[in-house]
Amino acid sequence: MNIRMSHTCLWGALLMMVVLTGCSGVKTTKIDLDNDKAGDVMGLDYRDFQDAAREAVHDILRSGSLDHPRGERYVLAISRITNDTMQHFDTDQLIKKVRVELLRSGRVYVTTAVGAGGPEDAMNFQARELRKDDEFDRGSVADKGELQAPDLSLSGKIIQRNIRLDKKEQQAEYYFQLTITKIKTGLAIWEGETLIGKRGSTKAVSW
Repeated sequence: MNIRMSHTCLWGALLMMVVLTGCSGVKTTKIDLDNDKAGDVMGLDYRDFQDAAREAVHDILRSGSLDHPRGERYVLAISRITNDTMQHFDTDQLIKKVRVELLRSGRVYVTTAVGAGGPEDAMNFQARELRKDDEFDRGSVADKGELQAPDLSLSGKIIQRNIRLDKKEQQAEYYFQLTITKIKTGLAIWEGETLIGKRGSTKAVSW
């Protein structure tokens, strides 16, 4: 009897979800990324990451920090990027955009063999295990000493600060802080901070 009642309740709950979804009146549409006219939100959305990445890359390239004295490309490793906000998101939403643009600039190569938490692409080392397998053509297997050590590392932090302006309005500040360090010396050769600030109702959620 209890099992029948549980099944009945379950189907009733599912039916209610379908009814509520169908009656919401909100039509699902695809976002026009080149002309998104939707209003801003108190939290971070894709436009904020695009703006922060664009400003950071522009400042890095303009600074001349990646100008190699011999006209070559530096090898850049991605270090730790900390999300110190109240929101749950992958910091790659910012860093992937930055590294793609830096790679396209022709100033750096990005290594996937070295990273703060280990190699980004484990195949860099797994493929080298094939040296032990006689079934593979020796000439097609990577030799020792071919991996390139990084010259530079990119690290950073994203910080959130919320301020209550009055009973009805709040302000959310997001600081995108990035640093490029020369690994041999441990000296920062570039640092930048992008601030994105938003004001809105205290009822709006920013986490």
